[in-house]
Amino acid sequence: MFSIKDKVAVITGGGSGIGLATVKRFCAAGAKVVIADITDQTKLADELGCTFVKTDVTKEEDVKQLMQTACDTYGPIDSVINNAGMIMPEQLLVEAEAADFERMFRINVFGVLYGLKHAPAYMRDGGAIINTASNSADEGFSGYGAYGSSKAAVVHLTKTAAIELAPRQIRVNCICPNTVDTPLAYAEGCETELHTVNVITPLGRMCRPEECAALFHFLASDDCSYITGEDIYIDGGLKAGPGMQMFAQLLKAL
Repeated sequence: MFSIKDKVAVITGGGSGIGLATVKRFCAAGAKVVIADITDQTKLADELGCTFVKTDVTKEEDVKQLMQTACDTYGPIDSVINNAGMIMPEQLLVEAEAADFERMFRINVFGVLYGLKHAPAYMRDGGAIINTASNSADEGFSGYGAYGSSKAAVVHLTKTAAIELAPRQIRVNCICPNTVDTPLAYAEGCETELHTVNVITPLGRMCRPEECAALFHFLASDDCSYITGEDIYIDGGLKAGPGMQMFAQLLKAL
């Protein structure tokens, strides 16, 4: 069950964090993996027995070439994980710089758009495209206007693509994690999120990248052939509401 053995998978942002955990899981499950990253991951690809393609997801031609290279190397693509993304220091909207929003959208939104645009031409019918969004796509967080709005765009692109690619039975979904224990979580200027996640999340901790990788694996398998157009939350229960430990700390403070 949930086999992805011998399936061809393209994973962007595969050199670190969620992407790296997903690359490792897919390789262990027997998939033929293409790692896409802006940094050189040749050594990693050699160690895992997969292929590396240097890719800047903000450049449409890079993404198109990535998909073509994957298909030329292994045959038609079965699954694409549009995962490459960035975060930036907290910034109130009244202090926002347009250039920061543009950079955020170039990576988080256009990187996904280009994947959705060019992957289908190199994919099998019945394949899967899975995007990395965020729980911030559905809720406002002070200081995270650029990030949250970029991830909201990813959710909408996911739903649109799911409808447009349905005639080919290509499923399109996105995952929406809360704070994930990766280098991005410890980025300078994002301390508020890091300090509060264990308090507000019902399960009382950050998400692990391996848990996101497991969800990608599930959605990439043929067993999930009737799941499409979904934004699936992997947030330790936060979408249901704040954790009881938050109320305990508030009552203690009072």
